[in-house]
Amino acid sequence: MDYVERIDRVCKNVIEPNSIRVDKEGVFPHEAIAALKKEGLLGLISAEPVGGQGQGLHAAAQVILRIAQDCPSTAMVLCMHYCATAVLEAQGSEAVRKAIASGEHLSTLAFSEAGSRSHFWAPVSTAERVNDTIHLNAHKSWVTSAFEADSYVWSSQSLSQTGSTLWLVASDLAGLSQPAKFDGLGLRGNASTPIMAQNVMIPAACQLGQDGKGFDTMMGVVLPWFSVLSAACCVGLCHGILERAIGHVAATRHTHLSTSLADLPTIRAYLARAKIQADAAATLLQDTIVAIQTERADSMLRVLEVKAAASETALNVSETAMRVCGGAAFRKEAGIERLFRDARASYVMAPTSDVLYDFIGKAITGLPLF
Repeated sequence: MDYVERIDRVCKNVIEPNSIRVDKEGVFPHEAIAALKKEGLLGLISAEPVGGQGQGLHAAAQVILRIAQDCPSTAMVLCMHYCATAVLEAQGSEAVRKAIASGEHLSTLAFSEAGSRSHFWAPVSTAERVNDTIHLNAHKSWVTSAFEADSYVWSSQSLSQTGSTLWLVASDLAGLSQPAKFDGLGLRGNASTPIMAQNVMIPAACQLGQDGKGFDTMMGVVLPWFSVLSAACCVGLCHGILERAIGHVAATRHTHLSTSLADLPTIRAYLARAKIQADAAATLLQDTIVAIQTERADSMLRVLEVKAAASETALNVSETAMRVCGGAAFRKEAGIERLFRDARASYVMAPTSDVLYDFIGKAITGLPLF
C-alpha cells in the first residue's frame, strides 16, 4: 500500500475522529503521531539507506494536505518534523537519521525568537564553546511540538559571532523550560509555546553544518520546505472546509419552500468563488514544487509566493464557508468554525505574509532581499 493510501487510512481511522478533542482540549495529537509512526510516515522523507521511505517534497506535501483537511494541528506538527528532517538528512548524524526513519524520533524547528520576532533567520540567542561543550542561551518565542518532540533543530548566533549556526538539541536537557502553555485561537493541538534555554549544555558534535553557515541552510533548505508544506496545510484546510460547507448547503432545506440552500444563486456564487481561489492556490503549490525540483529560474520567487498566497486563500475561503453556512457554522460539531480558527494561524507564522510581500516586492523590482 503506497503512502497515499496509508495516510488516507490514518486520517479516516485516527486523525479525523480525534480532531474535535484535540482542538477542544488543546492537547497534542499523540494518537495521530503514533498512527503515523506505525504506517512509516514519520520516516517518509528519510533516505532509504537509513531505513526511510525515500520520498521527497511532493510526497510530503500530499501527506500534509490530506491531514490538514481533518486536523491542521496534526498537519503542522508533521510539517515541522519534515522540515527538521530535511536539515538532518543533509547534516545530521546517521544515528538520528535512522531513529527518524524508524519513526522513533520526532523533531521540529526552534528558530523564532522574542528578540527578532518573525525574522527567524536572524537569531539573537547565543552559543559559547567551553572545551568540547556548547552552552546555549535563548528565548525562543514559538516552537511547534515544544517538549513533545524528541529534538529541536536550533538556531543561534555563531561561535565566531559572524552569521548563525544550527544545532541538534535534545528536548529533555537541563536548562530548557516552558514559560507558558499554549491556549490559542487556532491550531490548538500543536503544542506551540515559547522555550527558554538557560546555560543548556550540548556536545560540540551536535553542530549541524559549518559554524556561521546557518543562514544558508535556513534559506536553502528550511525555507523551501516550510513554505511549501505550510501552503499544503492551507490548501488542505481549504479542501476540508469547502467539503463541509458544500455538504451543509446541499443537505439543508427550507421545508416550507421545498428548496435547499444550494438552490440560492448567492450561495452558489460564494462557493464558486471560494472553489476557484482554493484551486488556484493548489495549482500554485504544484507549480512551486515543480519549480524547485527542476531548479527553475523562478523557483525562489515561487517559494516566497506560495505561502503568502495559500495563507490568504485560507483566510478568504474559511470566511466564505462561515458566511454560506450561517448560524450552523458556529456549532462545534459542523467542524467549520474549527477550521476557520485554524486558518488564522498561517499568515502570522514566520515568515509572515507581510514579510513575504516585502520580499516578493524586492525580488520583482531587482532589490536584494536582505
